[in-house]
Amino acid sequence: MKSRREFLQKAGYGLGALSLSSVLGQGGGLVSWANAADLAVAAGIEDPLAPKPTHFAAKAKSVIWLHMDGAPSSLDLFDHKPELVKLAGTPTPDSFTQGIQIATRGLDANKLFVSKRTWKQYGESGAWFSDLLPNLAQRADDIAFIKSSVTVGATHNISILKLNTGDLVPGRPSLGAWVQYALGSANRDLPAYVVLYNGKNEPAGGSVNWSSGFLPAVYQGTAFLPGDVPIHNLTRPELVAANAQRSNLDLLKNINEYHAARHKGDTELKARIEAYELAHRMQSTAPEAVDISKETAATKALYGVGEKDTNDYAVNLLRARRLVERGVRFIQVVSGPADEEIRNWDAHNDLEGNHGKMARMVDKPIAGLLADLKSRGLLESTLVVWTSEFGRTSFGESGDGRDHNPWGYTQWVAGGGIKAGFTYGETDAIGLQVADKEKAVDTYDLHATVLHLLGLDHLKVNFFNAGRAERPTVVYGKVVKELIA
Repeated sequence: MKSRREFLQKAGYGLGALSLSSVLGQGGGLVSWANAADLAVAAGIEDPLAPKPTHFAAKAKSVIWLHMDGAPSSLDLFDHKPELVKLAGTPTPDSFTQGIQIATRGLDANKLFVSKRTWKQYGESGAWFSDLLPNLAQRADDIAFIKSSVTVGATHNISILKLNTGDLVPGRPSLGAWVQYALGSANRDLPAYVVLYNGKNEPAGGSVNWSSGFLPAVYQGTAFLPGDVPIHNLTRPELVAANAQRSNLDLLKNINEYHAARHKGDTELKARIEAYELAHRMQSTAPEAVDISKETAATKALYGVGEKDTNDYAVNLLRARRLVERGVRFIQVVSGPADEEIRNWDAHNDLEGNHGKMARMVDKPIAGLLADLKSRGLLESTLVVWTSEFGRTSFGESGDGRDHNPWGYTQWVAGGGIKAGFTYGETDAIGLQVADKEKAVDTYDLHATVLHLLGLDHLKVNFFNAGRAERPTVVYGKVVKELIA
């Protein structure tokens, strides 16, 4: 027979399911116990989301991580290559493929491919943009390009996982989780790490890409769903009064904290305690944070809200700006489908049709985000990262598309202490490989640089897991100091 003490220790889990029903709007509730406080001893429980000091002065307070799902072609957006135009339609010279393994199949495999692009230089920086990005081109002098990006692997889910967590297999924390772990929360009424995406389904790879991995579960990202209701079942049930719900939560918290104080290694229970409390606070804060109805007509037009091609993505970027204003530290925005047929940037064929629609979807909203952040004085403290799992090849596939390219592609950063109007590195004459391998920027280097701009030394952000001191960049990573103003 179990003792009364054992019953109370275990009760938190059972009561948790019932109380969560009340918190998240699925009915039910608990009777308020007058002596609930006597049952819990919360002393010694560390607050996992308390704000923490930086290692040195930070240049950025928040990150907006724009993941272009499916991998756009740098050669059709930012990386103008006149030599590729000259050699179009001819087999790729062996001199450009040394050191890499190519497995492209299709009608024109290995033949250099040029799409129907026109190119212009913009701003004082003279940055090249194709005609696919007329709005973003106007922000040329706000951007620093990384034209020597590289990664490992050329399979979407694997390379997306590496982009977000630094590893090719699940189990490591995402960069956003590391940021939350290292810095804590700046606004306890909202998650410190939010994920936004447009479309009906989760992005490729799913929630493992915003997982806390081996970090305590409280640091995982919170996905805000498309539409007016960011989190399902967040509203308090109609028949449950606010004070009754608060009493139920207080009882649950006391019992769970009593249990957590006796089992300090139970990170799942600590995460559950925080989740209940955060869910309660978010009943009012989350809907308001993503409600763009009070934004001016001019602001909505700047992003492309209400326009057929841009609306859903524009709403997410406007929400991202609102979350930055409210102290959210890391907002991961994943580009969704342009329409029912074009799900992402993965243009193995019909690159013209694919990139035409995908570029229209993101061009105006991203340009609007940069302009809006700058006009509000937020760009100085907000780091915007435009990134993808890899790039696309110089040679063709299926006659009118491009294959995956992890050997040399473009990403860019803006705001948050970045040297605006700057370009770091370059690819070879046909845009296939990084020209100077000493300037190659891997995922680890990008992560190290982002952390540095947040005031964190990636070598000192440590967490002991299975007897080993783990850090965000595994055993790699260098800060690209040339990018920093």
